[in-house]
Amino acid sequence: MLPETHADLAEWGAATVRESFVAYQEEFKRITRRARHRFEECDWRAAQRDALERLDLRPRCITSAVDELRGVLGDAASSPELRRCMKMAYARHLADRPDPELARTFFNSVTRRIFGTVGVDPSVEFVAVEAAPRPAAGGAPMVAIYPRQATTEALVAAILRDYSFSVPYCDQADDARLAAAEIDAQLRAEGTPPFDAVEMLRSVFFRGKGAYLVGRVRRGATVSPIIVSLLHEERGIHVDAVLLSGKDASIVFSFTRSYFHVEVDRTADLIDFLRSILPQKPTSEMYISIGYHKHGKTILYRELMEHLQRTTDAFRPARGDRGMVMIVFTLSSLDVVFKVIRDRFAPPKSVTRQEVMQKYALVFRQDRAGRLVDAQEFEHVVVDRARVSPELLDELLREAAESVRVVGDSVEIRHLYAERRVIPLNLFIREKDECTARDALLDYGQSIRDLAATNTFPGDFLLKNFGVTRWGRVIFYDYDELCLVTDCNFRDLPAPRDDEEETAGEPWFYVGEDDVFPEEFLPFLGLPERLRDAFVEAHGEILTAEFWRRMQTRHRAGEIVDIFPYKQTQRLRH
Repeated sequence: MLPETHADLAEWGAATVRESFVAYQEEFKRITRRARHRFEECDWRAAQRDALERLDLRPRCITSAVDELRGVLGDAASSPELRRCMKMAYARHLADRPDPELARTFFNSVTRRIFGTVGVDPSVEFVAVEAAPRPAAGGAPMVAIYPRQATTEALVAAILRDYSFSVPYCDQADDARLAAAEIDAQLRAEGTPPFDAVEMLRSVFFRGKGAYLVGRVRRGATVSPIIVSLLHEERGIHVDAVLLSGKDASIVFSFTRSYFHVEVDRTADLIDFLRSILPQKPTSEMYISIGYHKHGKTILYRELMEHLQRTTDAFRPARGDRGMVMIVFTLSSLDVVFKVIRDRFAPPKSVTRQEVMQKYALVFRQDRAGRLVDAQEFEHVVVDRARVSPELLDELLREAAESVRVVGDSVEIRHLYAERRVIPLNLFIREKDECTARDALLDYGQSIRDLAATNTFPGDFLLKNFGVTRWGRVIFYDYDELCLVTDCNFRDLPAPRDDEEETAGEPWFYVGEDDVFPEEFLPFLGLPERLRDAFVEAHGEILTAEFWRRMQTRHRAGEIVDIFPYKQTQRLRH
């Protein structure tokens, strides 16, 4: 039995965390709500500021709660009984919440810092095996249902009428006609039976310069996605694309894109809806995609632990060239790779551990343009030693002893990053037929263009640092040399003045720390001649300093380029 003062402290502590979570959610929703206004006003710069403000919100609220709790709990925080009672008191406060799963993760984040929890302690924090409280019922329906009408055009027109903005559509009737024609054409091509109804989420998903209406087409017990992309340009709001395949929907919600701003109260219900149209996408990625990245990371950890319980394969080095900065490993049965920073980096790498971590933090805040993997950072991960292959364990202990140690039958990893697994581009091109390899190489060039458009310079253009997703998209995942385009000094390669300079093994001219010579990129890629010619024909300008200086000028002028998650050919008015 706790002393009365400890019981009071537990209740007070639980109430303090709850109040902090409520304040966090209210501010999160307030920032998210502004996305509609930014879209209506075409205020893209303010939308970018909102995105950064929302990313910074949670750590600020967590820190505030921790400071308040530490000041009052003091030494009492070391009492195991107080910790357990504080958790039970907090659980009682969740009955009226529409978002209990988020509230539980927030509690864990606060108390892990207060109590110094390492690993998983079910007695003082919420874990997956506990029965989660059901979200509070009530509120407006999340989904609007549109039964099949005489024509698809009439159905699309009804949907568009329900999604109004303070700015009118420039030609809503024409949008309905074009969108309906696209839907009918795709349904005919698939040879699918007529649909019974279209069910649309009432909330609009905003990201960058786009607004997305997300729903599902229902045929009996089966459903498939429908996503309507809206743009607001000089002539007004209009439908830009209609996406109906699982592949297209998955790319819209990709792990390589920045987070949506979407108003929602019952988050678990929204995630259930999204899972119905994206059954292959992990629940963790769903939460991350709508801005709850910390809760998504929590679920990703649970997904990993549950996967380890169901499987027996061992962690092994991932396919691809050995990294100079990271030790990369995976499970053959899991679509995730894990990265541990090496203790020391061999020449020519000159970055520090802290600088590598800062690069990952930069990517987290950068517009990823569908070309940068969203990495989740973990601390104090413990796995069974029997699940780590001898080859991998030897490398971890030899090359990353500052981060990895063996304790009894366990391997403890102090710090790592988790990312979705992709096929390294150099292996993909080597293993695929010429046509497939050519398409991937051309998309590699497009990925560099897309990154440049969002002020991101990869730093290292070697193919081994890029990967190919299951949908054939090329993305970048090696961040130790990544920087902003505007931080570089792009120079033309000086012409040699004589034979001695032309054959010199080292540069005979001065090279500054930030100097970049794009003309040198191509020789280092080692492309087969047939593929090199195709790449140069399509993307030769990215091998010139002029291209990069032109991009710098655009960024310094404040231009914002948005990279949309579908092809130019999918645009209704392309």
